[in-house]
Amino acid sequence: MYSETSKLLEKVEEISRTVIAKNAVKTDKNAEWPEEGIRALLSAGFGGLTVPLEYGGLGHGTETLSKVCEIIGQYCASTSICYGMHCVGSAVIASKVTRYQQEKYLTPICEGKHITSLSLSEVGSGSHFYLPQTKMISTTDGSYLIDGAKSFVTNGGYADSYVVSVVTEEPNQSSGRFNCIIISADSPGVEWGPVWAGLGMRGNSSRNLSLNNVKISDQEILGNIGDQIWYIFNIITPYFLTAITGAYLGLGRAAIEEIRAHVMQRKFSYNDKTIASSSVIQHKIGVLWAKYVRTKALIYYSTQRYDKGIEDSQLDLFSAKAEVADSVIDIVNEGMTLCGGSMYRADSNLNRMLRDARAAHIMSPTTDMLRIWTGRSILDQPLLTDT
Repeated sequence: MYSETSKLLEKVEEISRTVIAKNAVKTDKNAEWPEEGIRALLSAGFGGLTVPLEYGGLGHGTETLSKVCEIIGQYCASTSICYGMHCVGSAVIASKVTRYQQEKYLTPICEGKHITSLSLSEVGSGSHFYLPQTKMISTTDGSYLIDGAKSFVTNGGYADSYVVSVVTEEPNQSSGRFNCIIISADSPGVEWGPVWAGLGMRGNSSRNLSLNNVKISDQEILGNIGDQIWYIFNIITPYFLTAITGAYLGLGRAAIEEIRAHVMQRKFSYNDKTIASSSVIQHKIGVLWAKYVRTKALIYYSTQRYDKGIEDSQLDLFSAKAEVADSVIDIVNEGMTLCGGSMYRADSNLNRMLRDARAAHIMSPTTDMLRIWTGRSILDQPLLTDT
């Protein structure tokens, strides 16, 4: 049955093919934030993809988010990640939204006029993104000052707002100290570090952010005081993992298509047969396809279960992100070998895909962290411990 979701995915495919694809090389070469592609997605009505219908959004969950990011990721991984982080931030804001936050943030998001993003990671906490050291300091007039630094902020310097994790000054060590807040990009005291120039994912604008006594009111606090851990495991982690897995699944499919095109066109000069006629090549392509399709099945399975609220489905999302990281790196690495020296050119598509793929393991929660979390959950051990 043809559904509204099918129409949505077809439109995303059209935008990806006509707008995003043409900018992919430039985005990578110039480390340029993919503005045209992001604006095209928002203009088409996809700004509120993960915002509930009652707030003016499209009301989609993790399954649709993964498929949208998968489509975009086939054409440009950076654009997929940038859009995905907007959708994660939107879902966070929407989950316990107040009227003030709806009017200031969600309505413009759904109208395609506002971009948001996440700002959780810090140099000092590394992959332990749930333990922020950025301080939220109360003042005598009832407002708060935000002081600290964030790292690897996707859409850094281009979003209109950022979902930021902070810690209060209370001396106790309970999780109640940790909160999520929203900071507007134009707030005094917001300062950006150097332009992002990474090995891969060069369009992400993953910049460092300094927050120098940025003043906020209590209306910028998301949910209740101490809700950060709730947000981390109920909204941020599942939606973040979904966006990442979708983007990298799309990258894996694009890599296979690149490899396929090369081996079908390249011919041996001594017999005029293509490389594709070799049984060894055929076998290796079959192995790569198996890696791709089993990862795709896991992603679709895990997001469908999560959207239905099935118990332990978040464990499947943990494994999906870990598996797609392993798979996409294996696919691109093997593709470089199968296609030979021509793919080692600086301007080859597979070269770009290889550099983009390398970030899959280190985007927190990292692959190692997700494997540990899965094991701890299965063994009924505390999830957040360093032992």
